[in-house]
Amino acid sequence: MNGKTITQNRAATHEYFILERIEAGIVLDGGEVKSLRLGRCNLKDSFCLMQNGEAYIKNMHIAVYEKAGAYNVKDSKRDRKLLLHKDEIIKLRSKVNEKGLTLVPLSLYFKDALVKVELGLCRGKHTFDKKRTLMEKDLDRERERAVKNYK
Repeated sequence: MNGKTITQNRAATHEYFILERIEAGIVLDGGEVKSLRLGRCNLKDSFCLMQNGEAYIKNMHIAVYEKAGAYNVKDSKRDRKLLLHKDEIIKLRSKVNEKGLTLVPLSLYFKDALVKVELGLCRGKHTFDKKRTLMEKDLDRERERAVKNYK
């Protein structure tokens, strides 16, 4: 990922262990891209689904662009197709089906003039894993404070 970040799915790092990261393109309308340039997007509760040999993002919210004309898409949470190679889709589908993993969008960003999605192949965390992660974050924060105050 080396472009301008539009939005990130912060809940995904809390809810899942991210095992692998994949970059994919996404099919959007012009009004949706303009809305993304304004940063009006939310990845919370969104997920990826494989259907008929194609990958889709479900439940991703991109606000409707007000200045667009009559041909604008009016559904802000419609399914959006992901652009992946067939072999990538086959590999991801086999991992999701066999190992009980899930595919979650982690971030949306611009790469040159294109909108890209960073997908994560994830395994769900249990509550004790989430508590351990929070404890580690707190310890890191305290360590940073101690180093900062020591100087």
